[in-house]
Amino acid sequence: MTDLNKKTPASPAAGSDGSGSDGSEPLLKVDNLVKHFPITKGVLKRKVGAVQAVDGLTFDVRPGETLGVVGESGCGKSTMGRLVTRLLEPTGGTVEFQGRDITHMSAGKLRPMRRDIQMIFQDPYGSLNPRHTVGGIVGTPFRLQGVKPEGGVKAEVQRLLELVGLNPEHYNRYPHEFSGGQRQRIGIARALALKPKLVVADEPVSALDVSIQAQVVNLLDDLQDELGLTYMIIAHDLSVIRHVSDRIAVMYLGKIVELADRTSLYEAPMHPYTKALMSAVPVPDPRRRGAKSDRILLKGDVPSPISPPSGCRFHTRCWKATQVCKTTEPPLLQLKTGHQVACHHPENGEDQAPGDAPLVADVITVKSAAPAEPAVAESVAEEAPEPVAAETPAGPEASEETAEPKASTEPEAAAEPATPAEPEASEEAPEPAAEADDKGASATPTGAEDKTKE
Repeated sequence: MTDLNKKTPASPAAGSDGSGSDGSEPLLKVDNLVKHFPITKGVLKRKVGAVQAVDGLTFDVRPGETLGVVGESGCGKSTMGRLVTRLLEPTGGTVEFQGRDITHMSAGKLRPMRRDIQMIFQDPYGSLNPRHTVGGIVGTPFRLQGVKPEGGVKAEVQRLLELVGLNPEHYNRYPHEFSGGQRQRIGIARALALKPKLVVADEPVSALDVSIQAQVVNLLDDLQDELGLTYMIIAHDLSVIRHVSDRIAVMYLGKIVELADRTSLYEAPMHPYTKALMSAVPVPDPRRRGAKSDRILLKGDVPSPISPPSGCRFHTRCWKATQVCKTTEPPLLQLKTGHQVACHHPENGEDQAPGDAPLVADVITVKSAAPAEPAVAESVAEEAPEPVAAETPAGPEASEETAEPKASTEPEAAAEPATPAEPEASEEAPEPAAEADDKGASATPTGAEDKTKE
């Protein structure tokens, strides 16, 4: 794999209006994008709820850059990619491509724009028709768009196969005759057939071996330099995203929680969720493992998108959560140049809600008070040995002496009935010592050791 620092520095940060600081218009602009999948019940298909897969995404992609999207499984990354390419109909929000609103554009009007927006699918096995040859699969975009390349379709398909590292002579082979990495290359060749301006790559290397992953990632990088492509790469592998991306968006439960350039995000993450993701990245160099910060383990599972938490959706697993996090949803604000974060208490930045009551105050108190309990027990145990050790060697003799003063202090009339009670007193006398032993567990061994030494 090529050097991680090979890519040019990230493009200028986006302004509040979505355009770059250099005044260039974004190629893709997404504003408050929403996708809810309804949940129906019964014969009448009555709606009883909705899966909030994507809920209010706002971002832009500028020409020639690569925007990486990371997050846990089920956070809505793939759904967002299908919404951008209009493979799914959005529930709300807008999607603009080259200044044109394509959110609810009809299939007939959208067809000419398909050649400029292509997608590389996640599954290299299910995205290819097993009944079609490689030549037919890669040549289908030319037929659908009515494009006649110079030299013919076959010559252009063979050129594309060679471009992605496949043998042009495999034109008449079927998908089952290729390995997983080769099938993914076929999918890349099909996506690049019409020279698109935007390529959405949904987990392009997640189903491949590690050795093949490096080849495909480097191939995408080289094709971008050669053809001037604009990428939006969706992945959950932070190392892959760091290698290919200029800017990175972190998603959690259908929302973007942090958006920044690659250097800022990896060196100084501001959202607690991003910091937890970064702590999970393994360090292959043994000499650098000691310098790596401690691993942050998030408690609990990701909440259901059917009924997400109120306020900040990460507050149920966040160690910095306060009352405001539970009640108020944090907006995506630019706290640094080119660094946007949605958090009331960001890392490496100014606190947006100082002095707010911690949401996990009871848990913190219990954790801080827990170490003090053994100390109290030790102090009791240190005081307990002296009286117990003095009583233990005495044994039965002490019990008789204890009983005699009791009998002598009683009146003479009560002295006679007290005589048969002496054995009872001798039997009951050791019980306080036993109780003392139970209260000071560490005292009993100490007394036993003293008796052994005598």
